[in-house]
Amino acid sequence: MSGWHLITGEYPPQAGGVSDYTQLVAAGLAAAGDEVHVWCPPATNGTTSAAVETSAASSVRVHRELGRFRLADLRRVGRMLDEFDGSRRLLVQWVPHGYGYRSMNLPFCLWLWQRAMRRGDAVELMVHEPYLSFTGSWKQSGAAVVHRLMTLVLLNAARRVWMTIPAWEAYWRPYALGRALPFQWLPVASNIAVVPDAAGVGAIRQRYTPAGEHVVGHFGTYDRHSTEALLRSVPALLQGCAACVLLLLGRGGEALRDELTRRQPELARRIHATGTLAADTLSLHIAACDVILQPYIDGVSSRRTSVMVCLAHGRPVVTTRGPLTETFWADTDAVTLAPAGDDAALVETTRSLLADDARRHHMSAAAEKLYAERFDVQRIVAALREATV
Repeated sequence: MSGWHLITGEYPPQAGGVSDYTQLVAAGLAAAGDEVHVWCPPATNGTTSAAVETSAASSVRVHRELGRFRLADLRRVGRMLDEFDGSRRLLVQWVPHGYGYRSMNLPFCLWLWQRAMRRGDAVELMVHEPYLSFTGSWKQSGAAVVHRLMTLVLLNAARRVWMTIPAWEAYWRPYALGRALPFQWLPVASNIAVVPDAAGVGAIRQRYTPAGEHVVGHFGTYDRHSTEALLRSVPALLQGCAACVLLLLGRGGEALRDELTRRQPELARRIHATGTLAADTLSLHIAACDVILQPYIDGVSSRRTSVMVCLAHGRPVVTTRGPLTETFWADTDAVTLAPAGDDAALVETTRSLLADDARRHHMSAAAEKLYAERFDVQRIVAALREATV
């Protein structure tokens, strides 16, 4: 094989979970001694770049040649791939909406099939999201049909399927049409490195809790479902816990803070939002939290980068159990689970944990252990390199 060729719909400086994940994996493979190329769209617009970027830190070569994933773009990239000797190992970061055409880029999937069938490339899929469900408008249902056609083509091209959560196999396996295709779990890793700075963490705690209150954090992108869960649970939590404050981390937290304080003006001084932070500053803010509250409508799972960040930082996490939650979460002391949608249980669980210093200390150690054993990027890199194609 002529090295790794990671194909992705986004890559830094573009923001996004797939972007961060691809960069982590690429750097990890390069650090292990492999030749790594990343093929992605341009960073700012639809034009291509004649230059190949090389990261000084990781020796990953980045080709921003995929443009808008049009046929002309794919043909050009195909010719460039053909310049590499031997067959290529194409690791495709798959989310249906990541490749343009309003998430219905069937030609892109056919291009991958052609690369596998006619060029001998080994196509591997990393499934971050499977496909749209048949709910909502007729437009969404139409897109859902196209997504399933894309899945059929992709699985006919692939030699292996990696999944961020085991549940995706049940979604995709029927579209393999009986092929003995290997599906393998490959969870995401934290994209925020831990910064060991006790003085910096102490300064942040002093800023938000000068009287020594507890800090309840939340870190995420503030989608509709998590925002609604926090709007329902936070007022009850703060009203029943006078010695704690809420710290909303990440882009979008300011809007949630404003809405919470509009509804409950008396809580305004106890609700804080940081907005977007640099990675090292975000690390210190996460470490400053006593408990991190992470509700998910479909339950916690190994595709949740926000939870991985909390675990890597050894933070006790209160989260939800839902249909996508893997069984191992109930067997670990790293998190405390409440049923998804049960706001009262979420609030009571958080209050109980804030009142139990010994339990939080135990959970902190368990979180670090769980992350190191299951989710560290080195585990991901080892699994990729050990898999035969």
